[in-house]
Amino acid sequence: MALTLTACASAPSRVTNACAIFEQKDGLFNNWSRQAKAAEREFGVPVPTLMATIYVESGFRPYAKPPRKYVLGIIPWGRVSSAYGYAQALDGTWLQYKKETGRWRASRSDFGDAVHFVGWYHNQSHVKNGIPLSDSYNLYLAYYSGQAGYSRGQFSSGTRQAARKSASMAERYEAQLRSCGY
Repeated sequence: MALTLTACASAPSRVTNACAIFEQKDGLFNNWSRQAKAAEREFGVPVPTLMATIYVESGFRPYAKPPRKYVLGIIPWGRVSSAYGYAQALDGTWLQYKKETGRWRASRSDFGDAVHFVGWYHNQSHVKNGIPLSDSYNLYLAYYSGQAGYSRGQFSSGTRQAARKSASMAERYEAQLRSCGY
């Protein structure tokens, strides 16, 4: 029983292969393919884009957190942000999501909830900033920078690099999913 629970809460072993992810996470109650497709149907964001965002944000680690801050270079002192879980959603944005969707029991460390959140957020980017739902690069820029940050258009080179990585991974996931019939 403990082994089963551990397996549910662990990252997939081959995170750069969408087919392998969905094969590994195809349980009766925890079926990532089914959950990602449901988010795609609800929000119009392609599964590869959803998966690429989570790949870049957390590497599919359910309890991912940003790095710690250090005082005097050695004393741990909090985290650089409140981001947490698969989607690295910030506390305030997660609360807004729960309020707007009515999903009060949603958990950032649950893949189904996280992929739903990413779909919701990308759809917000589409509505508020006019970003096409198929534009993985700009959807990621808005995801990382926030809606207002995206509309100002000021992105660091690191943010642009992460957006390129997300767009590239979305293309890779799309080709993989076509080849394996998901």
